[in-house]
Amino acid sequence: MFSGIVEELGKVISIAKQSRFTLLKVQAEKVLEDTRIGDSIAVNGVCLTVVDKDSSSLSFELMPSTLKLTNLGSLRIQERINLERSLKLGQRICGHLVYGHIDCIGIIRKRRFLQNNLCFEIAIPLTYIKNIILRGSLAVDGISLTVQKKLGNLFSVYIIPHTFKNTTLGFKGPSDKVNIEFDKSIGLSI
Repeated sequence: MFSGIVEELGKVISIAKQSRFTLLKVQAEKVLEDTRIGDSIAVNGVCLTVVDKDSSSLSFELMPSTLKLTNLGSLRIQERINLERSLKLGQRICGHLVYGHIDCIGIIRKRRFLQNNLCFEIAIPLTYIKNIILRGSLAVDGISLTVQKKLGNLFSVYIIPHTFKNTTLGFKGPSDKVNIEFDKSIGLSI
Protein backbone atom coordinates (compact mmCIF):
# COMPACT_ATOMS: atom_id res chain seq x y z
CA MET A 1 0.00 0.00 0.00
CA PHE A 2 0.99 3.58 -0.64
CA SER A 3 -0.14 7.03 0.49
CA GLY A 4 -0.29 8.86 -2.85
CA ILE A 5 2.43 11.27 -1.74
CA VAL A 6 5.10 11.13 -4.46
CA GLU A 7 8.59 10.90 -2.98
CA GLU A 8 10.53 11.80 -6.08
CA LEU A 9 10.50 12.23 -9.82
CA GLY A 10 12.46 9.42 -11.41
CA LYS A 11 13.45 9.03 -15.05
CA VAL A 12 13.08 6.13 -17.48
CA ILE A 13 16.54 4.79 -18.39
CA SER A 14 15.58 1.83 -20.56
CA ILE A 15 12.62 -0.24 -21.74
CA ALA A 16 13.60 -3.70 -23.00
CA LYS A 17 10.96 -5.99 -24.43
CA GLN A 18 11.59 -9.63 -23.51
CA SER A 19 9.66 -12.70 -24.68
CA ARG A 20 7.14 -12.72 -21.78
CA PHE A 21 7.62 -9.34 -20.12
CA THR A 22 9.17 -5.91 -20.52
CA LEU A 23 12.08 -4.84 -18.32
CA LEU A 24 11.74 -1.24 -17.15
CA LYS A 25 14.81 0.43 -15.64
CA VAL A 26 14.40 3.79 -13.89
CA GLN A 27 16.80 6.29 -12.40
CA ALA A 28 16.06 7.00 -8.74
CA GLU A 29 17.71 8.43 -5.68
CA LYS A 30 15.47 8.81 -2.63
CA VAL A 31 13.40 5.66 -3.20
CA LEU A 32 16.61 3.61 -3.40
CA GLU A 33 17.11 4.16 0.35
CA ASP A 34 16.23 0.95 2.24
CA THR A 35 14.78 -0.60 -0.93
CA ARG A 36 15.54 -4.27 -1.54
CA ILE A 37 14.85 -6.67 -4.39
CA GLY A 38 11.28 -7.88 -3.93
CA ASP A 39 10.00 -4.59 -2.48
CA SER A 40 7.02 -2.76 -3.96
CA ILE A 41 7.41 0.67 -5.54
CA ALA A 42 4.60 2.75 -7.08
CA VAL A 43 5.64 3.92 -10.55
CA ASN A 44 3.07 6.46 -11.81
CA GLY A 45 0.79 4.86 -9.24
CA VAL A 46 1.29 1.29 -10.47
CA CYS A 47 2.51 -1.16 -7.81
CA LEU A 48 5.62 -2.85 -9.23
CA THR A 49 8.13 -5.30 -7.75
CA VAL A 50 11.83 -4.42 -7.71
CA VAL A 51 13.71 -7.20 -9.56
CA ASP A 52 17.15 -5.55 -9.66
CA LYS A 53 18.86 -2.43 -8.33
CA ASP A 54 22.20 -0.66 -8.39
CA SER A 55 23.50 2.59 -6.89
CA SER A 56 21.32 4.80 -9.09
CA SER A 57 18.50 2.70 -10.55
CA LEU A 58 15.72 0.18 -10.03
CA SER A 59 14.43 -2.42 -12.49
CA PHE A 60 10.93 -3.90 -12.81
CA GLU A 61 9.37 -6.65 -14.94
CA LEU A 62 6.11 -5.54 -16.57
CA MET A 63 3.53 -8.05 -17.75
CA PRO A 64 1.72 -7.38 -21.06
CA SER A 65 -1.53 -6.66 -19.18
CA THR A 66 0.22 -3.97 -17.10
CA LEU A 67 1.43 -2.29 -20.28
CA LYS A 68 -2.05 -2.46 -21.80
CA LEU A 69 -4.09 -1.32 -18.77
CA THR A 70 -1.84 1.55 -17.58
CA ASN A 71 0.10 4.43 -19.08
CA LEU A 72 3.36 2.51 -18.50
CA GLY A 73 2.86 1.01 -21.97
CA SER A 74 3.47 4.42 -23.53
CA LEU A 75 6.55 5.43 -21.52
CA ARG A 76 9.55 6.79 -23.41
CA ILE A 77 13.26 6.92 -22.57
CA GLN A 78 14.10 9.99 -20.39
CA GLU A 79 10.42 10.47 -19.46
CA ARG A 80 9.81 11.58 -15.87
CA ILE A 81 7.82 9.27 -13.59
CA ASN A 82 6.34 9.49 -10.10
CA LEU A 83 7.98 7.18 -7.54
CA GLU A 84 6.82 6.20 -4.05
CA ARG A 85 7.96 3.44 -1.71
CA SER A 86 5.33 1.31 0.00
CA LEU A 87 4.11 2.27 3.45
CA LYS A 88 5.53 0.77 6.63
CA LEU A 89 3.28 -0.13 9.56
CA GLY A 90 3.14 2.72 12.01
CA GLN A 91 4.14 5.28 9.36
CA ARG A 92 2.14 8.49 9.12
CA ILE A 93 -0.25 8.58 6.14
CA CYS A 94 -0.40 12.03 4.58
CA GLY A 95 -2.54 11.30 1.49
CA HIS A 96 -4.99 8.40 1.43
CA LEU A 97 -4.57 4.64 1.13
CA VAL A 98 -3.56 3.76 -2.42
CA TYR A 99 -3.15 0.14 -3.54
CA GLY A 100 -1.31 0.66 -6.80
CA HIS A 101 -4.02 -1.26 -8.70
CA ILE A 102 -5.08 1.01 -11.55
CA ASP A 103 -8.80 1.11 -12.34
CA CYS A 104 -8.65 2.90 -15.68
CA ILE A 105 -6.67 5.31 -17.82
CA GLY A 106 -7.79 8.92 -17.96
CA ILE A 107 -7.04 11.49 -20.64
CA ILE A 108 -6.24 15.07 -19.65
CA ARG A 109 -8.66 17.29 -21.56
CA LYS A 110 -7.75 20.71 -20.11
CA ARG A 111 -5.04 22.24 -17.98
CA ARG A 112 -5.90 25.78 -16.97
CA PHE A 113 -6.02 28.26 -14.13
CA LEU A 114 -9.39 28.69 -12.42
CA GLN A 115 -9.80 30.93 -9.39
CA ASN A 116 -5.98 31.30 -9.25
CA ASN A 117 -5.51 27.53 -8.96
CA LEU A 118 -4.20 25.08 -11.56
CA CYS A 119 -7.05 22.82 -12.63
CA PHE A 120 -6.81 19.55 -14.56
CA GLU A 121 -9.95 18.28 -16.28
CA ILE A 122 -9.68 14.54 -16.93
CA ALA A 123 -11.92 12.26 -19.01
CA ILE A 124 -12.47 8.64 -18.02
CA PRO A 125 -14.70 5.92 -19.49
CA LEU A 126 -18.31 6.79 -18.58
CA THR A 127 -18.83 3.45 -16.81
CA TYR A 128 -16.32 4.53 -14.12
CA ILE A 129 -17.75 7.98 -13.34
CA LYS A 130 -20.00 6.44 -10.65
CA ASN A 131 -16.82 5.81 -8.65
CA ILE A 132 -16.02 9.52 -8.44
CA ILE A 133 -17.20 11.25 -5.28
CA LEU A 134 -17.13 15.04 -4.99
CA ARG A 135 -14.54 16.11 -2.42
CA GLY A 136 -13.43 12.47 -2.29
CA SER A 137 -9.92 11.20 -2.87
CA LEU A 138 -8.48 9.45 -5.88
CA ALA A 139 -5.01 8.88 -7.27
CA VAL A 140 -3.89 10.36 -10.60
CA ASP A 141 -0.56 8.80 -11.66
CA GLY A 142 -0.19 7.82 -8.01
CA ILE A 143 -0.80 11.36 -6.68
CA SER A 144 -3.42 11.61 -3.94
CA LEU A 145 -5.85 14.34 -5.04
CA THR A 146 -9.32 15.62 -4.13
CA VAL A 147 -12.12 15.66 -6.71
CA GLN A 148 -13.55 19.16 -7.17
CA LYS A 149 -16.14 18.64 -9.90
CA LYS A 150 -17.64 15.98 -12.16
CA LEU A 151 -19.78 16.28 -15.27
CA GLY A 152 -20.55 13.54 -17.77
CA ASN A 153 -17.39 11.48 -18.07
CA LEU A 154 -15.14 14.33 -16.83
CA PHE A 155 -13.83 15.18 -13.40
CA SER A 156 -11.54 17.97 -12.26
CA VAL A 157 -8.85 18.32 -9.64
CA TYR A 158 -6.91 21.36 -8.50
CA ILE A 159 -3.24 21.12 -7.65
CA ILE A 160 -1.02 23.32 -5.54
CA PRO A 161 2.33 24.68 -6.83
CA HIS A 162 4.26 22.09 -4.78
CA THR A 163 2.45 19.22 -6.54
CA PHE A 164 3.00 20.86 -9.92
CA LYS A 165 6.74 21.18 -9.24
CA ASN A 166 7.32 17.74 -7.67
CA THR A 167 5.18 15.37 -9.77
CA THR A 168 4.64 14.45 -13.40
CA LEU A 169 1.63 16.80 -13.56
CA GLY A 170 4.15 19.59 -14.10
CA PHE A 171 4.97 17.97 -17.46
CA LYS A 172 1.51 16.85 -18.54
CA GLY A 173 -1.19 18.56 -20.55
CA PRO A 174 -4.10 17.94 -22.91
CA SER A 175 -4.18 14.47 -24.54
CA ASP A 176 -1.72 12.95 -22.04
CA LYS A 177 -2.73 9.67 -20.41
CA VAL A 178 -2.84 9.32 -16.62
CA ASN A 179 -3.42 6.29 -14.40
CA ILE A 180 -6.55 6.53 -12.26
CA GLU A 181 -7.15 4.63 -9.03
CA PHE A 182 -10.37 5.25 -7.13
CA ASP A 183 -10.42 5.38 -3.34
CA LYS A 184 -11.32 1.83 -2.37
CA SER A 185 -11.55 2.61 1.35
CA ILE A 186 -15.03 4.08 0.91
CA GLY A 187 -16.54 0.77 -0.21
CA LEU A 188 -17.16 1.51 -3.87
CA SER A 189 -17.91 -1.45 -6.10
CA ILE A 190 -15.66 -1.14 -9.11
